[in-house]
Amino acid sequence: MSEATPNPPIRLNFNTRRALLFALTAERLSAFYEHGQWMTDKQGATLAQMWLSRSKLQLPLDERRLLSTLSDDFARELAGTLSREAGLYTAHEMTESLDADYAYASAVAQDLLEDCTRRLVEAGITE
Repeated sequence: MSEATPNPPIRLNFNTRRALLFALTAERLSAFYEHGQWMTDKQGATLAQMWLSRSKLQLPLDERRLLSTLSDDFARELAGTLSREAGLYTAHEMTESLDADYAYASAVAQDLLEDCTRRLVEAGITE
């Protein structure tokens, strides 16, 4: 009986990186509004790895750290411009948009996805 070799992890494309940045930002906002604390960059990078490993996706640590930092900057920027109620609504809309059963992304979520695109391009992530 031969032992099956595991499939190598799949590398991420730009759209998957954008979705990961969006998801990390949503998670950071949720944690901030629910617990009053910001996640550390290390916690963000670890969370990214956990999400990626579930789908057998892979991203080097330095890229996970970069996405973690970008999501922290984005979440803090959003929190600095939103009231608590608006922040809770935004975090909820982002989280709902991540659900595959959610029929559409709201205008708010679409705008935030576009912002994720801009942030990735500005950080030099284009593939």
